[in-house]
Amino acid sequence: MSDETEPGRERTLEPDENLLDFDTDYELGQDNIRPFGLDIHNPVFIISGGLIVLFVIVALLNQEGTAELFGWLRPWLTSRFDWFLMLSVNVIFIFCLFLAVSPMGKVRIGGPDATPDYGYPGWIAMLFSAGMGIGLLFFSVLEPMYYSVPDLNALPLGENPIQTAEDGTVTIGNSGIAGTIFHWGFSAWAVYVVVGLSLAIFCYNLGLPLTLRSAFYPILGERIWGWWGHIIDILAVFATLFGLTTTLGLGAQQIAAGLTDVFGLEIGQNGIVILIVIITAVALVSVMLGMDAGVKRLSEINMWLACALFLFVIIVGPTLVLFGRFFGAMGEYLTNFVALSNPFGREDTGYMHGWTTFYWAWWIAWSPFVGMFIARISKGRTVREFITCVLIFPSLVCGLWMSVMGGLALEQLEAGYQGAKDVVVAYQPELSFFRMIDQLPLYNIVAPVVLILIVVFFVTSSDSGSLVIDTITAGGKMDAPVGQRIFWCTFEGLVAIALLLGGGLSALQGAAVSTGIPFTLVLLAMCYGLYLALKSERAKL
Repeated sequence: MSDETEPGRERTLEPDENLLDFDTDYELGQDNIRPFGLDIHNPVFIISGGLIVLFVIVALLNQEGTAELFGWLRPWLTSRFDWFLMLSVNVIFIFCLFLAVSPMGKVRIGGPDATPDYGYPGWIAMLFSAGMGIGLLFFSVLEPMYYSVPDLNALPLGENPIQTAEDGTVTIGNSGIAGTIFHWGFSAWAVYVVVGLSLAIFCYNLGLPLTLRSAFYPILGERIWGWWGHIIDILAVFATLFGLTTTLGLGAQQIAAGLTDVFGLEIGQNGIVILIVIITAVALVSVMLGMDAGVKRLSEINMWLACALFLFVIIVGPTLVLFGRFFGAMGEYLTNFVALSNPFGREDTGYMHGWTTFYWAWWIAWSPFVGMFIARISKGRTVREFITCVLIFPSLVCGLWMSVMGGLALEQLEAGYQGAKDVVVAYQPELSFFRMIDQLPLYNIVAPVVLILIVVFFVTSSDSGSLVIDTITAGGKMDAPVGQRIFWCTFEGLVAIALLLGGGLSALQGAAVSTGIPFTLVLLAMCYGLYLALKSERAKL
């Protein structure tokens, strides 16, 4: 058939079915109200803020009831929704791989002519501080050791890594480190990729507000501006807040343990509360300085401190042995990836229920926080570049960090030093990292550096979290009055205090899981919305 048209007739083009219409009459901030000089979304800010205030009051007035509730809630949820969480994260990971290798990977965040706002060093530093944070120090010795002690009933895939030779020599394999990398590796970061990429594409390419509801425009259309969208954003606020306060609570406990260990200060629960108040006050200063002067500068300081600590451990420790641990653990991780990702027919329920399903729920609860933050700083990157840097690079660095810190603790155990093992068995996780480094030279210098590192991680997490929650509750506005960020930063600290006093670690973990599981449904739907949006953007190229 000829493509020529008859003389005098205009040629008509068939509409491209891949192109979606994202035109909307909605204007950014049109539902906002402005009392007392604020600029808040009605009803997202009012409902979420009011419920958070109510939660803090009730939790502080009924600490025993809070402890019982969250102590029961976490194991109940993780044992009954294990299959759902693990299958969901598997789907999200495969979806990320598909986007990276497909033609949609060429789409650039912000449009074909967009350029990055931050260079690679600053961008990657902010990725690390927001996405990893305190957990690198809290869990890097705890997890590998916990998964290597058979008596704790948490051996990944049931494999005992401890071997005793005929001459009595004990060797400990890398399965515990591999099990740790599984929780901090590709699957975990895939969750952040989906949320971050969705928000970035819908905001910078399609001109919609930087809120979670925008990712559902291809599915819900104009209904995202009504109660469907309000519910999505309110759920995102709760997931972000409880996921973040879990981290802040862990950090406060580790700082208190470090101060006791290094300086001999006896810090009880009241002391931990005071610590959270002081560090939250420091975070408020960072909030008032803004992203470039606050978060960005602190993130870069943290990156250099973390690198210095890592290099110190590598240099004074058994360097070649630790690198050998890394390559061995990565090999086991990749070899067992499918088996570790399978939720069915598992006998290692102590590892899967006690750790994996908790981690997946926690990462999902964290995902609005980390995803929105990295969306804000990732304009100008291609989809393929975004996925490569956010998914692969941090996973490898996490693997290296866990292999070195956890591997050194296992090497110490092989040599007969029981310090790290003893605090892990006694479940004093906040001391595990300090028990590892106290066998290294210059402990009185290194330990205070570790404390500073935890404090700065605390501050950057709190500041970044305030920025994210404020953006959601301001209807997607990124220049809302600083007083709103101060409100959220303050209540992040108060929620952490309420949970610590009302059950400690189990309450913190239970709060994260309780919001992470329902938010999983949001993430799965978000994958479909992102696919439709990227297909439309690809068709424009």
